[in-house]
Amino acid sequence: MIKELAEFGKRIRTGHDALKAEPIDIDLVIKEDGTFDSFSVIDRIQRPAESITAKKGKARLLLDKAEEVLCFVSPREIKNAKGNEDRALEQVKKKHQLYLNKLNKYKHLEILQPVFRFFNENKTNGIEIALQKFPEQVNEKEIDGNIAFRIDSLRLHEQDDVYNAIIERYEKEQAKLIEGHKKVCSICGKSEFPVIDKPHGYIKSVPDGQEGKNVLVSYNEKAFESYNLIGNFNSSICTNCAKNYVEGLNYLLTNGYVKGISKHTNRKNFGTDTAMVFWTREPESLDEMDWFDKPDAGRVANLIESVANAKNKIVTNFKPNQFFSLTLSGAAARIAIRDWIEISLDQYRQNIAHWFDEVKIVYYDADVKDLILFYPALNQLSWACNRKEAKDDPTASRVAKYLWACAIKNQAPPLWILPIVLKRIAHNETNSEGKSVNTFTNARASLLKLILNRNNYGGTKMKEELDLENTAPAYLCGRLFSLIEGIQRAALGKDVNAGVRERFFAAASSSPSPAFGRLMRNMQNHLTKVRQEKPGLAVILDTEVTDLCAKINGFPLILTLEQQGQFALGYYHQKHYNFNRAKQNKEFESITEPNNTEEQ
Repeated sequence: MIKELAEFGKRIRTGHDALKAEPIDIDLVIKEDGTFDSFSVIDRIQRPAESITAKKGKARLLLDKAEEVLCFVSPREIKNAKGNEDRALEQVKKKHQLYLNKLNKYKHLEILQPVFRFFNENKTNGIEIALQKFPEQVNEKEIDGNIAFRIDSLRLHEQDDVYNAIIERYEKEQAKLIEGHKKVCSICGKSEFPVIDKPHGYIKSVPDGQEGKNVLVSYNEKAFESYNLIGNFNSSICTNCAKNYVEGLNYLLTNGYVKGISKHTNRKNFGTDTAMVFWTREPESLDEMDWFDKPDAGRVANLIESVANAKNKIVTNFKPNQFFSLTLSGAAARIAIRDWIEISLDQYRQNIAHWFDEVKIVYYDADVKDLILFYPALNQLSWACNRKEAKDDPTASRVAKYLWACAIKNQAPPLWILPIVLKRIAHNETNSEGKSVNTFTNARASLLKLILNRNNYGGTKMKEELDLENTAPAYLCGRLFSLIEGIQRAALGKDVNAGVRERFFAAASSSPSPAFGRLMRNMQNHLTKVRQEKPGLAVILDTEVTDLCAKINGFPLILTLEQQGQFALGYYHQKHYNFNRAKQNKEFESITEPNNTEEQ
């Protein structure tokens, strides 16, 4: 995993290892004699600057925060010091001294002399006035940005003399490190760069992690060490590979995202505490990834058809492009790896085609008044396991992680998801008006179908719509339950507060024999009333109920979890079939429920 991240980081990085693109938010404008001129707040831009692996205890040359550059005590520093201003001042003084120490290493550069005058010879008109003017000229929302020195239109840290000096110092330090730490890197297998006991670098934008201070590899306690190796010597990762994997993972987590403007390009969020990043070994367009957020029915169908019609071709001396996926969460300052996937790009596309073929479900769309093929998004399937009001429930992110692996690796979902979905279906909910809401959403039906079919082990496959050939007793019981519910509606009207489904669904789906005894007796009373008002409809419904009872041939005493899933799908299929029948026969409208299903 780290090897592929390092390879990806190497691919996206440009320029010398000593330099890295960093954001600039504020220009500190000075004159040749070091006199302070003004602060200029700019729209954030990225420019090369000195590269630093881990910021803690370090300062960057000429581009840093106000604490380091001006010895300014910001509200953030006071908050970090738990409100103790004296303690915050001490911490800021240390950071400022680190900044000056770094600057003094480049005292020989003529181009930086105005900066030295700003801090030393002309400090009264330089840093002291700048520190006074900073909170006046820069508002509180922008004081945490990076500050760069500028003379007229010239940013000092962007000049070739400065870049060359940074590169020269970096290469000298690397040469010294290699002499004392020449070890073979466990990632690249070479000894061209040193293996040292220093942090590899911080990973940013990790869900549920610390802001900008998460690490993937760390041995900060003796309990993590072995073979008498100290700290990060245990990982044996050279400085170059460490820099590459940190750069690569940071890119994947943040690429494409601009707040309020666009979405992540290489990342998908699973719930609130888990994220998945993906990439390919060689650059490749992955349009199919967008379908997991918003399935395109036409393009999905084309992919399924192309995979179904594809002929196996044996290709020799050919290494296919690879697809990689990493699922992670924050765990305090560490990163928890939840899943790692590596497959060929061809297999990735085949598995996606199989996925959408197995999650598709047919439902009745009241707007177009017809049965529609529905492809659920991944987040719809994961949220199908949550109650509507449970926004902070981690269940969705855990389910999403497993479903993602099932989609990409063509695996069966774990069966522990099944009882969660069944519980959500049987759970009664009400809307803002206090009316009962149908919790059996299309996404939940789709998830049931996927779980049952991929854990089928050679049994009857569940179809996306009503299957008249399916003779499984549990499936037939579900269909019968839907008809009994429809008969009650036809007899009593659609505004029944606590109907058959609300009162008996859980019992009938787990223990049909005792539940259906009572249901059938009540149904006969309702059917008698329907005969008086709609005799034609009563004959059709009575015939269908009789046929289903004959096929069931004795209600099961108890149903397993898988059979409960079959029951639920039989109910769902029959219900939407009833909706569709109302197009041809208006009398069937009386057995359908109000259109108050709420997708989650």
